[in-house]
Amino acid sequence: MQNVKQDRMFIFLAVMSIASTAGLQVWRTLFNNFAVEVVGLGGDQVGLIQSVREVPGFLALLVVFVILVIREHRLSALSIAILGIGTALTGLFPTYTGLIFTTLLMSFGFHYFEITNQSLTLQYFDKHTSPWVMGKLRSYSAAAAIVMGIIILLVSSYLSYELMFGILGSLIIAVGIWGSLQNPTREDVVPQHKKMILRKRYSLYYFLTFMAGARRQIFMAFAVFLLVEKFHFSVKEITLLFMLNNAINYFLSPLIGRAIIRFGEQKVLSLEYLSLIFIFIAYATVESKLIIAGLYVLDHIFFNFSMGIRTFFQKIGDPGHMAPTMAVGFTINHIAAVVIPVLGGLAWIVDYRLPFIGGAAMSLISLIAVQYVSRSIKKGVLQPDPIPG
Repeated sequence: MQNVKQDRMFIFLAVMSIASTAGLQVWRTLFNNFAVEVVGLGGDQVGLIQSVREVPGFLALLVVFVILVIREHRLSALSIAILGIGTALTGLFPTYTGLIFTTLLMSFGFHYFEITNQSLTLQYFDKHTSPWVMGKLRSYSAAAAIVMGIIILLVSSYLSYELMFGILGSLIIAVGIWGSLQNPTREDVVPQHKKMILRKRYSLYYFLTFMAGARRQIFMAFAVFLLVEKFHFSVKEITLLFMLNNAINYFLSPLIGRAIIRFGEQKVLSLEYLSLIFIFIAYATVESKLIIAGLYVLDHIFFNFSMGIRTFFQKIGDPGHMAPTMAVGFTINHIAAVVIPVLGGLAWIVDYRLPFIGGAAMSLISLIAVQYVSRSIKKGVLQPDPIPG
């Protein structure tokens, strides 16, 4: 594992992952309070913006065509720069329409980096190493989020939202420019199919990815909003909560990767979905501010277990299918993600508990489906398709 740390691709992905997480952390930490306090948005409007945020993920299939003209690692760096631009501009457009525009721009950068990040990880590191690499990258990202949280905590009393978005977003742009000057590739990596790949034997991966997208939206769109609107968490309290989450995940993420290597994807994912059933039910019923904060921390921890879905695919997928299947997977993941925030926002108007009850139901369905993972892996590794080129 130590030799991996010297790998150029590992270093490149580590720096890009840190920048991606930092940019998203700025947006997530400030957005809800900015939307409520400055723009004056309600739950239905925030839900629609969160749906717009997932549109670039829904359009992930375009990556397959983009890498026809730009190499994958270059697209990673460009995506980070776009993420930074979207973040930097957010404070300059304090209107409903303005937030839709800047959210869309930021999201294109974030999602397209995530696609290439996952694809490059699965291409450059074997199935015995990739869970550890994914865990380590998340650990570094968690550390970056802690640093960014400390910065926001220190400056939020002195700087406007406009300046915080602008200054911190500009730092992300600088990292994207640095990344565009790097070439971490190797010649021994299997070339990728530069077209859409759909295979029947990947159907369980597709389904788990779809359900993960649905579950993730309850977490992303409504958990923080619940803290702000119902429990009146301030920017500083939200920032401290994010810092606690990331401090925990800094230590746990590599361990989750090692757990996948030792116990397998089925057991790890089963633990995630079983726990989430109780967490979502608790979101809908708890009235204590302290307990709801604890639930959010647990939710955030289990969110990291989803790396098992990607390592599951690596065990059943052909080496040349990593890039196109990650793109297809992102699109499938975001089919539900585009719809659920809007439906959840409308449900929120009726009763804030409804989105979380829906999350518990989705977790139960995922728990049932994941029991077929080991069987799929055993069937698994069929004859690979011809290598392109």
